[in-house]
Amino acid sequence: MSNSIQNERLKRYLEAEKAVLMGQSYTIGTRTLTRADLSTIRAAIDDLIAGGATLDDADITQKGRAKRVVFLG
Repeated sequence: MSNSIQNERLKRYLEAEKAVLMGQSYTIGTRTLTRADLSTIRAAIDDLIAGGATLDDADITQKGRAKRVVFLG
């Protein structure tokens, strides 16, 4: 899975986590709805981060690597 897809999924899971933390259940009219399970959301976030997802769309494979340019001639 590409980093941009992983990053987008991470962003959405973090939004879901925030929604759950603000209230597990909510009511619209006469219907009461329950949000997703927080432990499932946290597990997905942890898996995405372990897989290299970030919030800044940067390519994690390039972070912390030095580059050297050698001129020949």
